[in-house]
Amino acid sequence: MAVNGTGPYDPENIFAKILRGDIPCKKVFENEWVLAFYDIAPKAPVHVLIIPKKPYVSFIDFNKTASAQEIAAVMQAAGQIAHDLHLEESGYRIITNAGQNAGQEVPHFHLHLLGGKALPPFPA
Repeated sequence: MAVNGTGPYDPENIFAKILRGDIPCKKVFENEWVLAFYDIAPKAPVHVLIIPKKPYVSFIDFNKTASAQEIAAVMQAAGQIAHDLHLEESGYRIITNAGQNAGQEVPHFHLHLLGGKALPPFPA
């Protein structure tokens, strides 16, 4: 079910529960700013979710309120994870969904890192 990317942060969303340790995840990367883990319903052989540790509803919220240091940390983590998973040569895709029309399902900003196979082009 798609969520509104501008609503209030829900501290009971699944990513908040993962960050608190209430729900386990298969961790790929972690530092003071970011947690990354494998998606439980992967859309590609490699499907990693990259989330900031602070509570941002969507990219809109993250872009407006996160510090420059935190924004850089999330982007640097995405690049490091792609490198660590050996996706640089074959290629990969990084996407985020913001709001209902984009199909955002969890009201916590996150990036999807997809790779490990040829990905289909986006529809026109």
